[in-house]
Amino acid sequence: MDSQQSNLFDELDKISSEFKLESMDEEGVRTHTSSEQIKVEIVIKSLFNFFLKKAEIDPEAPVLHRELHLSYLKQSLCYLPSHFAYMDASRTWLCYWITHSMELLDFKLPADDKSHIARFLAKCQGPDGGFGGGPGQFGHLAPTYAAVNTLCTLGTEEAYKAIDRKKLLEFLWSVRQPNGSFGMHVGGEIDVRGVYCAVSVARLTNIYSDALFDNSAEWIISCQTYEGGFSGSPGHEAHGGYAFCALAALCLLYKEHLCDIKSLLRWTVNRQMRLEGGFQGRTNKLVDGCYSFWQAGAMPLIQGILAKNGTDEPVMNEVDNWLFNSRALQEYILIYCQTPNGGLIDKPGKSRDLYHTCYTLSGLSIAQHQPSNTPTIVGTPRNLLKTVHPTFNIESEKLQSASLYFSQLPSDFL
Repeated sequence: MDSQQSNLFDELDKISSEFKLESMDEEGVRTHTSSEQIKVEIVIKSLFNFFLKKAEIDPEAPVLHRELHLSYLKQSLCYLPSHFAYMDASRTWLCYWITHSMELLDFKLPADDKSHIARFLAKCQGPDGGFGGGPGQFGHLAPTYAAVNTLCTLGTEEAYKAIDRKKLLEFLWSVRQPNGSFGMHVGGEIDVRGVYCAVSVARLTNIYSDALFDNSAEWIISCQTYEGGFSGSPGHEAHGGYAFCALAALCLLYKEHLCDIKSLLRWTVNRQMRLEGGFQGRTNKLVDGCYSFWQAGAMPLIQGILAKNGTDEPVMNEVDNWLFNSRALQEYILIYCQTPNGGLIDKPGKSRDLYHTCYTLSGLSIAQHQPSNTPTIVGTPRNLLKTVHPTFNIESEKLQSASLYFSQLPSDFL
């Protein structure tokens, strides 16, 4: 038995012995929430015991089934079954989830496929300058973010030129609110997703201006809750997806110093489930694979802020690892979130989908690539994904290429 396999068994034995300590304690009061949590834990324990037996004969376990996931993504890029018709307003998102996942898995799309996707997304940018979920649909900040991220991920000049930057800027002004928040579309709902999507595409395409985002940071701060996380809008419950959007937007606005960062750190690390190893999105909710990115992806931003602020916390002086259990997160993803036919899931018992495949892989990349620049990899080194930039959730090299291209374009129309 080599040292790598011996270390794996030692770690697995430790996890197994900790199951009893980390299991849900109802304290004599059963609720619907506690019952659902216990059901998940029972499944996790059963699957873990099965994995232990597999690991005895497979020294490389757990294995990222890269080819199976790529097969699922390739098939989805060309054909989706009829029940996907309800996602007609999310076709730009489907492009992003698929191409981003392929990029992290280090698959090179053929030039013809890149061109086809770029031409399709160009048709999704409407007369108002925003991108819709599909051709002919009205502009919306969510698919606008997805489309711009996809075009940057494709990384070709044709893809970059598919964005009409002047019209896009007009669209951003049309959904901006007087208090600095952004509606998701003209007359649409207002939450922190709007500010994040708007400032993300503005920074990426070099159409950012201070006037466009005047008071935006202050509005975001009004969404930080007593727990430390951020809600979608003032007065609501802290939520992992909204918290990431709020924090990433503050970083892009260079106003991250305004938030209570230590309170956010405390809230975020407490969302990692003690038994499962994955993250939940809100207090007293179940583990979910997509929060592998929404919660863990916030950690590089939080730690960067703490380091920049010159915190006197000893742990931040020379930190080499993220301030969450990155190995436990990788184990949750690799052992419990992969399906036999490719694709990743929310939790055991759920069906695969492109959304969870995308964000679970993004979270896996975050967990692997530590601040020390020395990867921490659970299982075989072949499990290593490409590096994702957490603020934009775009593969790092693709982000650099897109940023260089757009930085050289004129911005005299701002």
